[in-house]
Order: sequence, then C-alpha cells, then structure tokens
Amino acid sequence: MSSPPQALTDCPESVSFHEAFIYWLKLGFISFGGPAGQISMMHQELVERRRWISEHRFLHALNYTMVLPGPEAQQLATYIGWLMHGVWGGIMAGFLFVLPSLFILIALTWIYLSFGNVPAVEGVLYGIKPAVTAIVLFAAYRIGSRALQNNVLRAMAVLAFAAIFFFDVPFPYIVLMAGLIGYLGARYHPQSFKSGAHHGSSKHSYGPALIDDDTPIPSHALFKWSRLISYTLAGLLIWLLVMALLFSTYGWEGTFTQMGWFFTKAALLTFGGAYAVLPYVYQGGVEHYSWLTGTQMIDGLALGETTPGPLIMVVAFVGFVGGWGAKIFGPESQALAGAMGAGIATLFTFLPSFLFILVGGPAVEKTRHDINFTAPLTGITAAVVGVILNLAFFFAYHVLWPEGIGIEFDWSSPITGIKAFFSARFEWVSAIIGIAALIAMFKYKVGIMPVLAACALAGLIYSLLPSLM
Repeated sequence: MSSPPQALTDCPESVSFHEAFIYWLKLGFISFGGPAGQISMMHQELVERRRWISEHRFLHALNYTMVLPGPEAQQLATYIGWLMHGVWGGIMAGFLFVLPSLFILIALTWIYLSFGNVPAVEGVLYGIKPAVTAIVLFAAYRIGSRALQNNVLRAMAVLAFAAIFFFDVPFPYIVLMAGLIGYLGARYHPQSFKSGAHHGSSKHSYGPALIDDDTPIPSHALFKWSRLISYTLAGLLIWLLVMALLFSTYGWEGTFTQMGWFFTKAALLTFGGAYAVLPYVYQGGVEHYSWLTGTQMIDGLALGETTPGPLIMVVAFVGFVGGWGAKIFGPESQALAGAMGAGIATLFTFLPSFLFILVGGPAVEKTRHDINFTAPLTGITAAVVGVILNLAFFFAYHVLWPEGIGIEFDWSSPITGIKAFFSARFEWVSAIIGIAALIAMFKYKVGIMPVLAACALAGLIYSLLPSLM
C-alpha cells in the first residue's frame, strides 16, 4: 500500500476522496499489532511516505486521542480523515478502520462456536491462550514503564490492583477515583502528576506536507457553536433511536437492549486502551450478564489478537456469543442473532469515538500550539496499570488451572486448602508456552503476531502428539 516517496522539496498533490477511501480500506485489512503498531503504520505511511500530514500535526492529533476514552488508533484515523475531507472523511476513515475486523471476527466466532471442539482448533487455542496471558502481562509492563514515573503513581497502580483483585470494585469506580486523585494531586502535589500521554513534538522533517505545520485550519475544522450543537444532537439522536428500537422490540431486560446500554458505558470508560476496559467487559459480560464464560472470554481475546483492527473489537466477540447463546431468533438462527449482537456491541462501542472527534476536533485545532494534558488522565493511566495486571492474573489462573482449584480455601483447615491447591491439575505445557512467549517479547523483542503464530503451532503440535505416537 506504499506509494513512491516524492521529492522532499515538492508539496504532495491534493488527495481525492476516492484515493483516501482506498487507503483507509487497505489499512483496515492490515492494521495488526495493536494500537502501537497501528499508529506506527499510519505515521510511516501518512507522515513519512505520502506526506499527507506533517509530523507536528500528526502528533498533535495523537495527543488529543490519547486523553479520550476509546481506541486511540481508530480515533486518530478518524481525526486525520476529518481534517482532510471533513465530516464524511472522518466517518469514512473511522468506519473502514473497524469494518474489516468486524466481518472477520463474526466469521471466526461462528467457526469457534460451531467447530470449537475439533481437535485441531482446540490445539491452536490451547497454544494461543498462554500467549495472550503473556501479551497482557507485557502490556502492563510496557504501559507501567512509561506511566509510573514516581512513587505516588506506583502506589495508585497498587491500590487499583488491590481494589479490583481483592475487593472486586467495579472498574468505573476505579477510573473515577483515580481521576479525582489526579485532579486533587494537581492542586496540592503537582510534581507527582506531570507525566502524561504526551508523545513529544516533531523531531523530523520529511519535506512539505499537504497539511503542514503552517497550513491554515480548513473551513470545515473551524470551531462553531452551531456545529458543536448539531453534531452532538445528531450523535445523541442516533443513540436514542437505536436504543428506542431495541427497547420497543425486546424490552429493557432484553439481551440486545442490555448490550446497547452496557457497551455505551464501556465506550465511555476505555481510558488507557483496550487492555484497560477488558476487566470491565469481563465483569459485565461474564459475571453480571453471563453472556459468555471466563474461558470463552480468553478465547475471544485470542481471536481479537489475531485479527486486524483495534483490540477493543473483542466486544464483537462478546456480542456474538451473547446473541448466539440467547437464541433470540430461535435455535435455527443462532448465527443471525450472534451477528446482530456483534453489530450492536460494535455500534455502541464506537459511536462515542466519532462524536469525540467531530465535536472536539475544532477546539483542538484552535489550540494547536497550546495543548495541555490533565493530571486526572495521569492518575487514570496509573490506575489502569494495576487493572491490566489484574487481568493478567485472571487469565493466568484460568489458563494454568482450567478446572479450578477444586475447593475454596478453608481458613479453619489451612492444610486442606494448601493440599487442594497443589493437587489441582496444573497445565505445565501451557506454563512453558507462556514463559517462552514472555521471553520472546521481553528479551528478543519479538512482535505479537510471530509470538501468537509460534504458540498456536506449538499448541497444535502438542494436541496432535497422541495421534502421532
């Protein structure tokens, strides 16, 4: 999808809507590697090669998306598409960033539910599960190494971990408390909350860009109260109409209606990216609504890691499994119910992301030379590290002890509890695969996709050993 680099002294020619459409569609099919990989891919293509946007403008947009709840890579694509071609350009870029992964996940989830008991499929999933556990642990380390720059922030991460691990505090409350601590800390101890989501300023020049540092703000990106109000009302109207349709058809307690409400809340609480909101999705999807099991949640994350698009697209898996299990259209139409559940989960998860860009983008462009990230975000980011670490513990428990410990720890008879713990079936092969994945990522800097592929192959070979011997 790369185009030949132009002479550094020549300004690129204007980009047509059709040319942009082709690029965003291709990006939707190849955007592997999580947010970091997707952002890097866009930077290399749009800043370095095509020079559709300067590095300073690119980083300015990225800084804004980092403070928003929601998938930052998808929001960055939406922002650049909006800056280049207005509202429809932004909708096109953001929509195409998600659409391919939605269809791919629907197909993979159908295969998973229909043929998940096939030995070869089970073997591949057996190898991917410990790899996903290692990936989540690596994500906690990667985010923590950047975010926890002093003891106050480290303490907040520990408290967040303790709150959700020991006391099962809902994720939204942790986010709110972390934001409040950050807000108060900025006033009374600001030096502890100076770290944030900044990505720095432009360090390189790749030649003049179509949207350069000194390019005037296009007319469609100028701040106007009329636009802010109209876009906000349009977004709320879409939300209300779909929710009203679901409510009138299935009732408030209906599976699809509850999915719309739940994933709306999830969309507004995804500070820190997909890994941060997954515990909330787990709490709701597994524990509260019972749309899927804990094991299925791990499998869904494994599928999400192997498909293009934002990792938060795992919500489509949750929606599909929930719709499939509810049999809303009858036993013979489970796939249709699953596809509708996936679509509902995706719509309500991403609708706020479009609103944040179309409503907030003009204000960001207006303050392009004076953007400032808040201390509450720093506090939330610190808490997110603890929450992600808890997620890694949750996955590790279900992967390494798939049948559970077998008995709750009895304080009146600790010896019995200890014996039960050590007598439970432990998956040594899964542990070895997970450790190997950690070593590959930590020491040898191997990418996520090669790690997943290698672990899937190891799981497949292990599952086929009995038949080969």
